[in-house]
Amino acid sequence: MHIRALTDAEPFTTADGSTIRSLLDRTTAPVVQQSLAEATISAGTATTRHYHRVAEEIYYLLEGRGEMDIDGQRARVSPGDAILIPPRAWHQLTADGDATIRMLCCCSPPYAHEDTYFA
Repeated sequence: MHIRALTDAEPFTTADGSTIRSLLDRTTAPVVQQSLAEATISAGTATTRHYHRVAEEIYYLLEGRGEMDIDGQRARVSPGDAILIPPRAWHQLTADGDATIRMLCCCSPPYAHEDTYFA
């Protein structure tokens, strides 16, 4: 059995500029096909536009509001929204200026810096 508390996860900055606390991934458990992390994007900032060649991602917003851009399609997002990001889809999430976005991020296969590509 593998249970990991968020308080045990050290934050780090990913290649796209978000702050991540990895809950379960290849470095913390015998994970094979997915990863789960809490991500934050500070108020008034955005991730760097990027894509993943292999990973499919799902974002689930817990706090904050902003704008999601996937391959040029933009939509407002808020707590309770789940967002699918297919492999090879260019994407960027921008937090509104009044609150930090806090979300869960699931990746399959597990997140890897090497699978993050920029323009």
